Parts: sequence; structure tokens; C-alpha cells
Amino acid sequence: MSKTRTASRYLLPLIALLAGPALAGGQAVRMGLEPFYAPFESKLPDGKLVGFDIEIGNAICERMAAKCSYVETSFEGLIPGLMARKFEVINSAMNITAKRRESIDFTVPIYIVPIQMVARRDSKLQPTVAALKGKTVGVLQGATQEDFVRKHWERAGVKVVAYRDQSQIYLDLAAGRLDASVQEGQNAQEGFLDKPQGKPFEFKGKVLSDFATLGEGTGFGVRKGDPLKAELDKAIAALKQDGTLSRLSQKYFKRDIIAK
Repeated sequence: MSKTRTASRYLLPLIALLAGPALAGGQAVRMGLEPFYAPFESKLPDGKLVGFDIEIGNAICERMAAKCSYVETSFEGLIPGLMARKFEVINSAMNITAKRRESIDFTVPIYIVPIQMVARRDSKLQPTVAALKGKTVGVLQGATQEDFVRKHWERAGVKVVAYRDQSQIYLDLAAGRLDASVQEGQNAQEGFLDKPQGKPFEFKGKVLSDFATLGEGTGFGVRKGDPLKAELDKAIAALKQDGTLSRLSQKYFKRDIIAK
């Protein structure tokens, strides 16, 4: 064996290691998430993680021939956790926004979910500053919804309360400690409106829109310049093309919310 071939034998595994996880089949990829946001991600009583994002993550990792695991943290801790290398990917229904792009990179958009306000059915509340002035609105801390309501409503006299746990928002809404909440529509439907405590409530007004704060859809977050992004984008494109992601969307939402 030549010296060149001998050097290559040891150099190639070193290059693969330095390149980062998931750039070669069988490598480990840790995905960070906040596990209390059904139907995107939640936990069964036995601790098993389930949901739309979990199945998407598993499908992408299978396509990449990577070994994936999940790391739980609060939503506002996801970007700091990524930067601290606690995991390689954020997979937690995180919308792609210009503000977040300042800190991290995103894959191509995977799906798009409308942002909507929920309030009691017998109230006259609408998602406008005129209707909400003096009222209290709950949002998930660190989410795009928080950016939206602070930018458009808080300055006009709407009280905004940010929570670390989406399920706690629904508990306080049902108990009357909140007048309304703003979140992704499908989460509100599955996680609150379809349950007994949510029966007196409904969506109010139109779907909220603001490209600057609510973003361009949901994708996976990675560290700036991480070559893993290219591998993820390739896997996402393949799963869009073969219909896997659309089938998962139909399974969870009875409609196709996959970004085209």
C-alpha cells in the first residue's frame, strides 16, 4: 500500500467527522423541539414523541440514511440550544422569518399553517386593536405570534402574556384568565377547540398576515453555514416529489399544507 493510499485511509473518516453529522449515511442527527404543541409534536403518557413534525423528521432522516434522535427544550430555548450545539436541527413548527435568519439558516419551507385568534364564541372580539384594547391575549413565548401581537397590538393598549407552554395558554383561556389567544390554526383546532374545554370557543376574524413577523412558512433551522442544510433540502425536495409529505399532511390535517 502506498503512503498516499495509507494517508487517505485515515484522512477520509476525519473529513467526514469534521463535516458534521448526517453528511454520510448512518451519522447521528439530533433534532431539537418543544414537545407540547399538538398535533405537530407532543408526548404520549409513556413519553413517546408523536406528531406531524416527528413523522416528517423521521421520514427525512430515513431518506438521508441518518440516525435521528430528539432533544426536548422550551420553544424560546431552541435557537440558543442550536447555537450551543445541543442539537444540529430545529424541528418544532418554527416559522421562517427575516429576524430568525439573522441568527440561523433555514431549509426550504416545508409547510404553511395559518395563524389565527381564538376567543369565546359569545364574545364580540375580533383580531383588531379596536376590539382588543384593554384585553389580554396569550401567545407562545418566542413564537412568531408573539412578534406579531407585540408589534401590531401591544403598543395600542392590548395586554400580551407570553407562555413557555402552549397547553397552559389553553388552560388560562378556558379559565377566563385570558380573553383570547393567537397561535397556529391547526394547533388550536386539535389542541383546544376539538376538546371539551374548547367547546365555548371559536376562531375569530380572518387569518392573520404579516410577512415580516409571521414569515414564509415552516422549515428546519440549522446553524449558519452548516452543510447539513443542503442534505436536508435535498431530502425535503425528494419527499415532496414522491408525495410522502402530502400524505402525512392529509393524515394529520385532512388537507395538503405542504409548501410547493
